Amino acid sequence: MHLEGSCHCGRVRFSVESTEPLPFMRCYCSICRKTAGTGGYAINLGADHRTLQVKGRRYVRVYRATLDTDGQAEVSPGQRHFCSHCGTALWMWDPRWPDLVHPHAGAIDTPLPEPPANVHVMLDSKAPWVRVEGRPGDERHAAFPDFSLADWHRAHAPAPAAADRPEGPG
Repeated sequence: MHLEGSCHCGRVRFSVESTEPLPFMRCYCSICRKTAGTGGYAINLGADHRTLQVKGRRYVRVYRATLDTDGQAEVSPGQRHFCSHCGTALWMWDPRWPDLVHPHAGAIDTPLPEPPANVHVMLDSKAPWVRVEGRPGDERHAAFPDFSLADWHRAHAPAPAAADRPEGPG
C-alpha cells in the first residue's frame, strides 16, 4: 500500500510503500509514549525503507534514546525522526534492520485500513494513568512479543480484495 504522510505544520511530507499498513500494535514503552504517544502509546507501521521519499528533509531531526541496560546508559541505534519546527513524530528507522522503516500512524494522511485486532505491547512500561483500551480478545504483552509486524500481518491481515489480486492461473 502506498502511504503519504506529513507533519502538522506541513514542512515535511513523505511517502513510502508499506506491506504492513494496519495500525494494530500499540506500544506503551516510555520512549514511544513520550516521543509520539497521544493516548499513552504510539502506533508504528511497517514499510520498505528503500521507498521512503521525503520533501522538506532540512526540517527533519533525529532523536536517539538513551536506554538503561543493567545500570549502564546506552544510546539506542534506533533513530526517531521528527519535524524540527512542529515536533511531529514521523518515522523510526534502525540500522540493525536497514530495509525497514516504521512510520508513525499518526503522521499518515492516507486513509488506513481498520485492523481486525489490536496488540498491546510493553505494558510493563506503561504510565500508571494509562487505561489499556481495546477489543475483547486483544493480545496483551508485558514486553515486546516474539513476532514481527510482518509475522502478525501474515496471520491476521485480511486477504486482498479480488480487484487487488494479480490475475492469472492459480
